[in-house]
Amino acid sequence: MAESFDKLMSRPVADTVDRLHARIEARFPGRGLCDVAAELGSLVEQVASGAAVHRSRIRTARVVSRALISLIAIGTVAALALATHAAVGDQGPDGLDWLPLIETTINDVVFAAIAVFFLLSFPERLQRGSILEMLHRLRSLAHIIDMHQLTKDPERLRASFVPTALSTDVGLDRDQMERYLDYCSEMLSLVGKTAALCAEESRDAVVLDTVSTIETLTTGMSRKIWQKISVLSR
Repeated sequence: MAESFDKLMSRPVADTVDRLHARIEARFPGRGLCDVAAELGSLVEQVASGAAVHRSRIRTARVVSRALISLIAIGTVAALALATHAAVGDQGPDGLDWLPLIETTINDVVFAAIAVFFLLSFPERLQRGSILEMLHRLRSLAHIIDMHQLTKDPERLRASFVPTALSTDVGLDRDQMERYLDYCSEMLSLVGKTAALCAEESRDAVVLDTVSTIETLTTGMSRKIWQKISVLSR
């Protein structure tokens, strides 16, 4: 089957996270970064499993909302027709009282427009809560990854570095620290991809804006990590 390039698929993202977890476990067994990678893998699986449920709910909500919109449109037209007929019947065709008819028309059209707007946006708002909850967890995970790399300071590897009594022993040589930072950068990138997965089935502006914020956050964190890697390379 031909691979689709117009949509981000959950399975490749999950496989990439699993491979990264295995690589971290092989090089840094027992470190907290392994647990963070495992948690990211769990979140990807939750996003993938919830996507089918969201699609089913959205399809049902859209069918129901479209049916209700049709009923509202029919009811509004019928109400306006009856109002016009009543106005003509009361005053006669030559003495049509326009003021009550205009007032009725405005009221019916305004209430119908409000109802239609609510029904059109209902499917997106239905899934907004659960998606925003998942995005909040991903944002928190990004900060946890950033916490793991904070103490991995290349300055500690300089021959002139003098530790204090409160200095943290990271227990890594130059190559290990570079690899550790690289794993953190990869994981942050995958956090952004997982956030993008959450928005694959959504056109909600709030959801899309939150996803964009998380991608900006992870890109900025990754940029700081690569500054450290460049120092190690020098």
